[in-house]
Amino acid sequence: MNKTLLNIEIQDFINDNVNSDTSALLLKGIPFESVDSKLIIEQIEAKKRCHKKLPTWFTTQNIYYPNRLNIEQTSSELTAEFKASLVSGNSLIDLTGGFGVDAYYFSKQVNHVTHCEINSELSELVKHNIEALNITNIICINENGIEALKHINTPLDWIYVDPSRRDDSKQKVFLLSDCEPNIKTYQDLFLKYAKNVMIKTSPLLDLSATLSDLNYVKEIHVVAVNNEVKELLWTLERNYNGNVLVKTVNLQKDKSQDFNFNFSNESEAIATYNEPLTYLYEPNAAVLKSGSFNSVSALLNIDKLHKHSHLYTSETLIDFPGRRFIIEKILPFNKKTFSKEKISKANITTRNFPLSVSDIRKKLKVKDGGNSYLFFTTDCNDSKIIIVCSKVY
Repeated sequence: MNKTLLNIEIQDFINDNVNSDTSALLLKGIPFESVDSKLIIEQIEAKKRCHKKLPTWFTTQNIYYPNRLNIEQTSSELTAEFKASLVSGNSLIDLTGGFGVDAYYFSKQVNHVTHCEINSELSELVKHNIEALNITNIICINENGIEALKHINTPLDWIYVDPSRRDDSKQKVFLLSDCEPNIKTYQDLFLKYAKNVMIKTSPLLDLSATLSDLNYVKEIHVVAVNNEVKELLWTLERNYNGNVLVKTVNLQKDKSQDFNFNFSNESEAIATYNEPLTYLYEPNAAVLKSGSFNSVSALLNIDKLHKHSHLYTSETLIDFPGRRFIIEKILPFNKKTFSKEKISKANITTRNFPLSVSDIRKKLKVKDGGNSYLFFTTDCNDSKIIIVCSKVY
């Protein structure tokens, strides 16, 4: 950590040029001889990446930014705040602290937070940033989280771990056994030191397969932001042996969509089927990732269009974890029939359909956009259909 970067003149330069072309700045020349120009450029580029992802850091004075990879790997404020809403108590240790965004939000819910980071420079700058953010209940330890855990003598309410998903050659991995630390190896140790453990994993993990690798799982949180699944959170509780509750959430700027179900009940849940009725529902990405296709029908009392279509319908409008549409027409998938509708522009979605969106656009000569929504799917009679809809807001 080069503290010269925190000089007022250099900080002013970084703030004034956060939206500048950094290549042009280098060509023009950086007016400071006391520090390598590349370090200043790295700070500008890192801060720029925080504008939407980490607005608290972006708007706080004298923040020292890490390299680009650390910014890419860190949680967004939106997901960090959500994670923090799941914990409470007196003490929490973050074994894989990184840039400290999760620790910052945990500190708002837990009295004492320990931030562990094996990278000495990153640990130092997180300590500096915590002071800049006026947070007083986070302790930074420059040590491997597993080793730091062994030195703690007091009981912990929570352990949080976000295993590194990069191998020795910096390639991305996602299986628990390939990440560092290996959760399968250390989960019993974690539960020895803390009553509760929260594990953040890649959204690529299969829920069933991962459940077989973990013990005492109480909840699985499938977290999406603006309909893109960002992370899976697994909460473990010492000696827990009840049903696993799956909680899906789609975080949006001014609201969130939630749907919960018992994982073991999904295989027993009975979905009902029907032809398209008055309203059509498309589950959000978190619900789709959870695999709760039968539970959605059973718990919300709505019908599926087909076992593999994952679209739902009802006569009356309900609150739904996804997009809602009012059905205007149902057409057979036939070019001649469709051409009579004179739809030249529409938003197209396919579910359980043999053609891709691009193939459909070419075949039917439909441009993207507009206020019409077309769903190309298969109904409960195995017929290929087009559902013409308008969006319900």
